[in-house]
Amino acid sequence: MIEDKNQQKTQLSDLGEFGLIEHLTKNFEIKQKSTIKGIGDDAAVLNFEDKRIVVSTDLLVEGVHFDLSYMPLKHLGYKAIIVNLSDIYAMNAEATQVTVSIAVSNRFPLEALEDLYAGIETAAHVYGIDVVGGDTTSSNKGLLISVTAIGEVKPGNEVYRDGAKPNDLLVVSGDLGAAYMGLQVLEREKEVYKVNPNSQPDLEPYTYIVERQLKPEARKDIVKLLADLDVKPTAMIDVSDGLSSEIMHLCSQSKVGCDLYENKIPLDPQVISTCEEFNLDSTTVALNGGEDYELLFTVSQEDFPKIKANPNLSVIGFIKEEKEGLHLVTRAETRIPIKAQGWKNFND
Repeated sequence: MIEDKNQQKTQLSDLGEFGLIEHLTKNFEIKQKSTIKGIGDDAAVLNFEDKRIVVSTDLLVEGVHFDLSYMPLKHLGYKAIIVNLSDIYAMNAEATQVTVSIAVSNRFPLEALEDLYAGIETAAHVYGIDVVGGDTTSSNKGLLISVTAIGEVKPGNEVYRDGAKPNDLLVVSGDLGAAYMGLQVLEREKEVYKVNPNSQPDLEPYTYIVERQLKPEARKDIVKLLADLDVKPTAMIDVSDGLSSEIMHLCSQSKVGCDLYENKIPLDPQVISTCEEFNLDSTTVALNGGEDYELLFTVSQEDFPKIKANPNLSVIGFIKEEKEGLHLVTRAETRIPIKAQGWKNFND
């Protein structure tokens, strides 16, 4: 939270729009053979031959989706890419390219944007994608980032939200609730800092959950894992808004019901201990927290033997007929209707 007040600051107006784009994107390398022409012309040129194209876009707005008082710009650049790649992987596709557009106010010097683009470059390197275009414009307040992600999938391999069938199993990757609890810790430390700017937060006990908030990962590995196991999900969605609302999306699109078992929801020990510290119910946090970017999917029961021993996957529920509705089966074996109280973009 302490910044060097003597940093060199270059005004964006010194470069102009085209100079800025050229400066920020000069280190991006082309890795995908489907990228014929990347940045530097009127449009990118991509060649996918006989693949299907998957496209997703997301807008991140300062003060709504991120808070720069504790979100370093390099982490923000990384996260902006990750949240879009997650949508591509949720289609059982491979992410190949992104475009990145920003609107930025004059309170950001060039060096700040260099940090942002360093995070974008790191994500592109880690996930093997090409940055093939974008735009920069001015904003009269704060920072906006718009990312469009492009991917490819062989015809017949794509997975939608509407394919779940009664008797399918509900499966999730990784663990849930950590990003939300990381946010609670960061928000608390921000309030402490406001009162005493000399205090330095001790985030050591919260390393995992803070990283899940500031530097999430998209589950590219799960798409490969399922392919290696010869398992094609019947339906899939990424967990961005909380488990309960994603289950509702999946079941509503598939016209099915669901039983979700509370005792099967995967929670990291750090999430459980931090929930106790904040006096929050860990199940409520997992259901409604959001920003986990895990993959939630359904598989036919025939595929259960292929996934049952895998440490990356948890079977957390069972798909039922639509008329049975959506229920959380608690540890006490009571059935509670599932309602979405997940993170909302629009306040009522």
